[in-house]
Amino acid sequence: MTAATIEAPVVHRPGLGATVSQTLSMAWRQMVRIKHNPFELVDLSLSPIMFLLLFVYVFGGQMAGSTSDYLQYVLGGLIAQNAIFLTMYTGTGINADLRKGVYDRFRSLPIARSAPLAGKIFADMFKQVWSIVVMLGLGLLMGFELRSVAGAFLATLVLVVFALAISWISVLMGVVADSEEKVQIYAFVIIMPLTFTSSAFVDINTMPGFMQAWAKVNPVTHLADAMRGLLSFGPITEPLMWTFVWAVAIFAVTAPLAMRAYKRKMV
Repeated sequence: MTAATIEAPVVHRPGLGATVSQTLSMAWRQMVRIKHNPFELVDLSLSPIMFLLLFVYVFGGQMAGSTSDYLQYVLGGLIAQNAIFLTMYTGTGINADLRKGVYDRFRSLPIARSAPLAGKIFADMFKQVWSIVVMLGLGLLMGFELRSVAGAFLATLVLVVFALAISWISVLMGVVADSEEKVQIYAFVIIMPLTFTSSAFVDINTMPGFMQAWAKVNPVTHLADAMRGLLSFGPITEPLMWTFVWAVAIFAVTAPLAMRAYKRKMV
């Protein structure tokens, strides 16, 4: 009598092409959800509109002497701030899907483990572009003087690249937190100090000396200055360079941590 040999199934990891295709499929899955719930776009539009109107017409006279001058300064900063806040939705969405068992079902499929996470991030980039269009369109109606159409396209590209990188922080929080509320708390603890201690809303030279030192290296300062330079006025090369440096650094640190935490969650 001979013992039967049972061979373990061979697990084939998808190649690069298959992984990209699966990621795009997951991104499309997220996009289709907007079709069934168009109110998401309304929600994405109201917040940036309210922020822009309130900051310009409430603080504009105090900050710059006139609302029109402050609009030229603050629009780039508000676009940067709004993009960073939007990344919070990536984390809360992933957290909700994890708790509902959506990713457990994905695990049973022959797809790359990174595809659901990356697909969610890429889909959320559409929301980023939508918000940029809304804010820039409203800014133009309010009298914003756009430097050039090419500058607007480049600003959108830069913002999407930075948002892609910083979204992995939100992914990490979405994976490790045990509720959507905690994801929001963690995000606000990080986002609020970053945005309000930057050049997004005020000239950093008006800050106390110790805060100026931080504001000068704050990634949001570089992003806001890059947006301001591309859309309206100011230097472009240096803030653009530091924006990409920060994007690469943030991605290099947080993406592996997020994937490691996700794999542990799926065990």
